[in-house]
Amino acid sequence: MSTSLSDTTIHLVKATVPAIQEHGLAITKRMYERMFQNEEIRDLFNQSHHGETGSQPKALATAILAYAQNIDNLGALAPAVERIAQKHVGLNILPEHYPHVAEALLGAIKDVLGDAATDEILAAWGEAYWFLAHVLIGREKAIYTHLATAPGGWNGWRNFRIESKQHESEIITSFVLRPEDGKPILRHQPGQYLTFWLEVPGQHPLKRNYSISSAPNDETYRVSVKREPQGIASTWLHQAAIGEVLKVAPPAGEFFLNEESPRPVVLLSGGVGLTPMMSMLETIAARYPDKAVHYVHGTLNGATHAMKERVRTLAQAYPNIKATTFYVEPRPEDRPGTDYDHEGLITVEWLRANTPLDEAGYYLCGPRPFLRAFVGGLALAGVRSNRIHYEFFGPADEILAAA
Repeated sequence: MSTSLSDTTIHLVKATVPAIQEHGLAITKRMYERMFQNEEIRDLFNQSHHGETGSQPKALATAILAYAQNIDNLGALAPAVERIAQKHVGLNILPEHYPHVAEALLGAIKDVLGDAATDEILAAWGEAYWFLAHVLIGREKAIYTHLATAPGGWNGWRNFRIESKQHESEIITSFVLRPEDGKPILRHQPGQYLTFWLEVPGQHPLKRNYSISSAPNDETYRVSVKREPQGIASTWLHQAAIGEVLKVAPPAGEFFLNEESPRPVVLLSGGVGLTPMMSMLETIAARYPDKAVHYVHGTLNGATHAMKERVRTLAQAYPNIKATTFYVEPRPEDRPGTDYDHEGLITVEWLRANTPLDEAGYYLCGPRPFLRAFVGGLALAGVRSNRIHYEFFGPADEILAAA
């Protein structure tokens, strides 16, 4: 494999930027249509990202455009490459799957652009695709090797039993998972997620990512799952019985707590975005009790507020942990000062006044509007990008990718 792209390819790919800007979404939709004609390939993907919202085709169109625009400056794409590699490992994507994507992508470009997709253009995009594919394959190989050789690690799918369930709120339930083989598990990095292969009756195999909400240990994982109104996987999982066996991939994800940093930490979450924050909070309490941490959480009201008592217990036990909760629409029975601290939405102005904006590391997780507000808002407030870390559930959309 060449270690660099040819000048001709760089020139031709950059020349296609206007066409990708105009037709990128049509190309990615067509690509997935072609690719999913193969059931084996279709079942590798999380199909919830290909429904009415089409979030995955939109995210891929944004990624392809970014690749074309930065084809002569690929270092700018390093964070995106790492995120993609982590997602691929969670889904157990292997080198033999890449030719299927290449064929579908180049075919889609031809289908959508027609005569404008000349043989030279297709050849250039073929070279560009395989250059990036080999970068990903190399990084994924390193991750697979680490997961297979680390204590408690594994590759592919491992059977875990639901050992216990805990209803955290009206919409969130926690599941403690123990490996069926009784052997130790890989200690995750606080903030990472597990990928599940769920076999729901009447459905194709479902793939879902759920953040680990417990501190690392050698025996069990805990995931805390929101039941989505139309969510096939989350509804089935909420109804699953204790003892149910689930197929689980090793912990993955590039969003995790920097345990070596001496900076104070601000954990900022909205709704079910609290799940990775709980892993971080429990880890800080157990390993770094002297670290200053401020956990700021926003949710609708007491009915949706998960893990309230767990957070309160940690804050009471560790003086360096400060917890603040915002309720958007408190119920009459929600008590200010007891159940929550502030009514309304978290704001950058509040964070500026109440958290160490000039020095803290900020970790964010929540729905897209939440992240759009704070990823950009914190940057505008003067927080450097290397101190803003965020996780989002599902593919990045255009606004978030731009931020």
